[in-house]
Amino acid sequence: MDTKSLTLLVEILDAGNLSEAARRLKMTRANVSYHLAQLERAVGMQLVRRTTRRVEPTEIGLKLYQHGRSILEELVAAREAVQTLGKTPQGKVRLSVPSGYGQFVMTPWLLEFKRAYPGIVLDVLFENSVDDLLRDEVDIAVRIMSEPPQNLVARELGQVRYAACASPGYAARHGLPPDPQALAGAPVISAAVIGRPLRLSAYRGNAPREQVVLEPTVISRNYAFLRDAALAGLGVAILPDYVVHEDVAQGRLLEALGDWRLSIFGRAMYMLYMPNRHHPRAIAMMIEFILERAQGAGLLPARASAFAPVQP
Repeated sequence: MDTKSLTLLVEILDAGNLSEAARRLKMTRANVSYHLAQLERAVGMQLVRRTTRRVEPTEIGLKLYQHGRSILEELVAAREAVQTLGKTPQGKVRLSVPSGYGQFVMTPWLLEFKRAYPGIVLDVLFENSVDDLLRDEVDIAVRIMSEPPQNLVARELGQVRYAACASPGYAARHGLPPDPQALAGAPVISAAVIGRPLRLSAYRGNAPREQVVLEPTVISRNYAFLRDAALAGLGVAILPDYVVHEDVAQGRLLEALGDWRLSIFGRAMYMLYMPNRHHPRAIAMMIEFILERAQGAGLLPARASAFAPVQP
């Protein structure tokens, strides 16, 4: 068994199937399958179980994967130490951010990071679904959720407050909803969850949680568009505060249900990444940078040492 064999096993399990591993390794699928069979023959035990869609490690396969992953991370660290000695930071970060939070909050942070470290390539995806980080080759994901995945490191970036708001023109014509239940019959502007009803949770004081099923009349994953729809008087928008707080402050939108705490997709923003022992320098710098900006923006209290998982 050599480093190449362990690398092959790590790539297969990270990719999730032989075809994707072949693409990443720039090999044919048959070649990957052949080398895997050779490795299993050398070990004398089955290392992966194949299903129609995925490959999963056996107990011995998982142990070898963990050893292989550690070796590869040490090699990457050693290579980086040599390559970056006396040089400006280099590398690439593939970052997945929510469309609204990414545009309204994180864009200035990311532009600042790029100006500070021009040698680091930023590949930024604006999307809202919680995907497989390994499958999509995403280094860092930022997501709104209530419970972060247990298999990832989750760093909280702050609580998310939702606002129910409408334009002065809409309020003059229809009034503002007096309570959460009134939203059930109102023209709602909001993002939606594909394949299931959109449920709003509302909390006030020590009273039990209220839930309302919403039927939006304007739906989009583009929060700038949803904000414009609210400004145009098309209904009552249920949007994160960071999307509309300036419009509310300037009177362009009027907030309803101000004494209620509203939640749709989750109440906290998390930064997610794989629990690797070593992160390439560019990724580690981005993780630290985002945490510092979240703290500087007042979204987080003073924090403990870097890279400590936040418990939900």
